[in-house]
Amino acid sequence: MKTSVFYRWFVELICWAFFILYVYAAASKLMAYDKFVVQIGQSVMLTPYAGVLVWLVPFIELVLAVMVQFNRFRLWGLYGSFGLMVMFTGYIVIVLHFMEDVPCSCGGILERLGWEAHLVFNISFMILGIIGIVLQDILWPIGSGRR
Repeated sequence: MKTSVFYRWFVELICWAFFILYVYAAASKLMAYDKFVVQIGQSVMLTPYAGVLVWLVPFIELVLAVMVQFNRFRLWGLYGSFGLMVMFTGYIVIVLHFMEDVPCSCGGILERLGWEAHLVFNISFMILGIIGIVLQDILWPIGSGRR
């Protein structure tokens, strides 16, 4: 029983970490909208999609922030969070290995991280996402009716 309480506490902690990350990141991007547009436009890979991404990325971040806070949607929010972090991490790997001098378009404090530090940060959140998914599934297995 104590293990179950620990798992629940740890899943809550993971979900709050994602919530804070996403709300902060989305708010930073939206409050510095013009800067975010310019930064996305400076990435050759993202330029064609800049008009959509400047609204889509903060929207997805906010939706996932809400999803991880409600037990009914938490597992899907954790899957979405893991997927989003995989995409962000893949982008960072591409920037590090194939592009030169691309500014970070994440906003706020995260913008001050170097690309390597940002890579470590994202991988850490990917790991938290996996842990959250596994623990959430242990606590409320699919089909248990306890969602």
